[in-house]
Amino acid sequence: MTAFWAVVILFFWTFVPGLELRAAIPLGWFHSDMRSALSLPVILGVVVVANVAVGLVTYALMRPAVTVLRRWSWFDRRIWPRFERARQKLRPYVDKYGEWGVAVFIGIPFPGTGAYTGAVGAYLLGLDKRKFFVANLAGVLIAGAAVSAICLLIQEGIVGDNSWINRLFIKKL
Repeated sequence: MTAFWAVVILFFWTFVPGLELRAAIPLGWFHSDMRSALSLPVILGVVVVANVAVGLVTYALMRPAVTVLRRWSWFDRRIWPRFERARQKLRPYVDKYGEWGVAVFIGIPFPGTGAYTGAVGAYLLGLDKRKFFVANLAGVLIAGAAVSAICLLIQEGIVGDNSWINRLFIKKL
């Protein structure tokens, strides 16, 4: 695998909603072809930059997308409630910590959190662009550090073969 294709694959996995860097870092970390094409710092850098871009693109597209989509009743019935759920998930963090609450929300590497949901929630809560950029960057760095630490624990054998963490990140063929 060439370095170009490794970067393309990492960007692709990072842009998949629900996976983001939670899947892309372990893929780059444990996939031997990726590790031979790119060094670990490059893998982490590519994934972090891609995940920051995920949040920024999502936030930038929210206003025009919502403006167009709210014209159709099916959107209000089926999709808008999901946006409202994202807003309600994020509200306690923002009420307690301000824009740093968005960073904490994005930084928690669990399903339902991350740059996509954080961007939607920040838009719906009216967070300005500059504050979202800082929160997004901080949150992605927090998530990247957390997932990297788990990958390091797995690599060094500290996390056992039958542990739930290992089963979550490593799929045996």
